[in-house]
Amino acid sequence: MEISLFIIGFIATFIGTLAGSGGLINLPAMLLIGVPIHSAIASNKFSNTLSSFSSFFVLLRKKEVDLKSALKIAPFSFVGGIAGGLIASSLSENVMMIIGISLLIVAFLVSFIGKPVEQSSRTSEVSYWTYPSLFGIGTYDGMFGPGQATFQMYLFFYQGIGYLRTIAYTRFNTFLSCLGAFITYFFADLIRWDVAIPLAIGSILGSQIAVRLAGKFSKTAVKILLRIITVLLLIQLVYQVVKGSV
Repeated sequence: MEISLFIIGFIATFIGTLAGSGGLINLPAMLLIGVPIHSAIASNKFSNTLSSFSSFFVLLRKKEVDLKSALKIAPFSFVGGIAGGLIASSLSENVMMIIGISLLIVAFLVSFIGKPVEQSSRTSEVSYWTYPSLFGIGTYDGMFGPGQATFQMYLFFYQGIGYLRTIAYTRFNTFLSCLGAFITYFFADLIRWDVAIPLAIGSILGSQIAVRLAGKFSKTAVKILLRIITVLLLIQLVYQVVKGSV
């Protein structure tokens, strides 16, 4: 299982860093290899905490973003992640599975909405109305997650923030919401380290390669690949759930 989790983490985070929605790959893939949904989400939060911070740090060193601007929006994603983790921890396995599949399908459909065009007037500052939006996205990320990076990229693009700075803000806020959620899952004893560690190693490697290649891949081609993989995983996951209920 360890090799499978490493590959899942690498592919999902590589694609997710470049185009968002990497959770549309890794969560259904983990469920398909038999990881319980709470443990899958909890392990994913641990993995994303490490991988998202590592990719943000690369962009910070390249001066694509300044730490002061990032820290101004930090509390909203962190508290949102805690709130989402508390909600998920209180739900049963069956309820979370139903919610999980439903949200995966919704997140997949949202991925078809076209990305906004970067505005000609670039800015590094976010508007105040961004804060409650980041709290809401952080709560969703803490509870489940797939698609949250895409939602954040929309949020920053519409404010005229450039592509690489948008990736930096998105990875930083993902780090914070996942950290908040991971804390709640840890104290709820939902972390499976045999799942979390190989997934994290693959995710860190995938994110590091992705941020160094950002701008060299067609975002359209990456999105098409994401959707093909997601459809195949969803079909198998729904089939297994239906088969198990018969």
